[in-house]
Amino acid sequence: MQAQHRDVLSDAHSAPDAPANQMKRVGAAGFTGTLIEFYDLQIYTTAAALVFAHVFFPQLGKAAGTIAAFGTIGVVFVARPLGSVLFGHFGDRLGRKQTLVITLLMMGISTVLVGVLPTSEQIGIFAPILLILLRVIQGVAAGGEFAGAALLVSENAPPERRGAWSALPSLGGAASTCAAGITLLLTSLTMSDATFRAWGWRLPFLFSAILLAVGLYIRMRMTETPVFAKQVSRHGTSRIPVLDAFASQPRDLLLGCMVEVPAFSMLYLVVTYVIHYGVSDLKLPYTNVLLVTVGSGVVTFLGILVSSRLSDRFGRRPVLIVSNGLATVWALALFPILYSGTMTAYAVAVIVTLLIGGLIFGPVGAFMSELFHTRYRYTAVGLCYNASGILGGALPPLFAGPIIAAYGPYAFGRVLAILCFVSVCCCIALKETRGRSLDG
Repeated sequence: MQAQHRDVLSDAHSAPDAPANQMKRVGAAGFTGTLIEFYDLQIYTTAAALVFAHVFFPQLGKAAGTIAAFGTIGVVFVARPLGSVLFGHFGDRLGRKQTLVITLLMMGISTVLVGVLPTSEQIGIFAPILLILLRVIQGVAAGGEFAGAALLVSENAPPERRGAWSALPSLGGAASTCAAGITLLLTSLTMSDATFRAWGWRLPFLFSAILLAVGLYIRMRMTETPVFAKQVSRHGTSRIPVLDAFASQPRDLLLGCMVEVPAFSMLYLVVTYVIHYGVSDLKLPYTNVLLVTVGSGVVTFLGILVSSRLSDRFGRRPVLIVSNGLATVWALALFPILYSGTMTAYAVAVIVTLLIGGLIFGPVGAFMSELFHTRYRYTAVGLCYNASGILGGALPPLFAGPIIAAYGPYAFGRVLAILCFVSVCCCIALKETRGRSLDG
């Protein structure tokens, strides 16, 4: 361990004195990991909706096979908390750089391997088993990715622009929506539906190998963050970061788990329920749905840019309170608009929903980094991020169908609005963090 600490300090001393001189490279390292993470989400959910029932679950029939295919998306949420604790531990003990190289490799390789996975027709029951195994690996890695990427950027960024710089991992997620949409759109335009279902769906997964190579090259050139190196040199590291976090800041951990819940609700409702509803129920042309997806990625990107910069000017807390407040109001309007059944209404529902999600995601990288102490920061940020993902990303889409079927869209909108309002209250209960030193 001492040798590893010396390596961390050596890395830090070899870095430029002014963090701003290397911020573009640091920002690119933070950007690429979440680009791969959410690119996988986009292409996987699309493939699950269109072909996975036939490719991996044919014995279950179309309806049950589709449910099983979407169920494999939820495997990631089960694995994420494990990843946040596992990689949070290593990130707080060994450093941000080494941990982020591992998470990137695990995420990228598991995504590429889905693209070469044999079908059930070829290897029987082993096909869905291998698919689920790859999803578990991807989920564990994703559980440690965002926290490390956010800290890599925030712990290098100049304090007065920490909000803007720390938004780069979230911007990677927004850019992935555009990248996945364009990739799927080009694939669908250049081949027939039969060809796409036979083997064309594999191409977007294989394309992620390029993203992996670029991201790995960037991250291998990184140095350790000066904030973590200073913590090691002055006080050492926490023996068990997860226990240290709960013992030191239990209130902040509990409240922090709710900060991003509306953003995840907005994101995952769109990429699972809303898109599937547009294709299957509204019978919208697949090309039009993909064009809306690309547009929604652009507005999400813009929302993150705007809110992250506003957080540097007015504070993280006010921006999050207003953004989550908008989500509360929009939750009541979303489903009546969507269920009006037109292409225009569908486009408005998707674009406004993801714009509000982007406004929430913008300040989160800086806010969470400033909220927790360095000795367990990686673990604490990862726990909050992934708990928000479960509460906002896994549960609402899971319950949307049954609640809407039993009580109608207005009822589910009210449930979602209540969840968003709880997040507003949690943001109010937390203190402002802008201006805090990350060395504290």
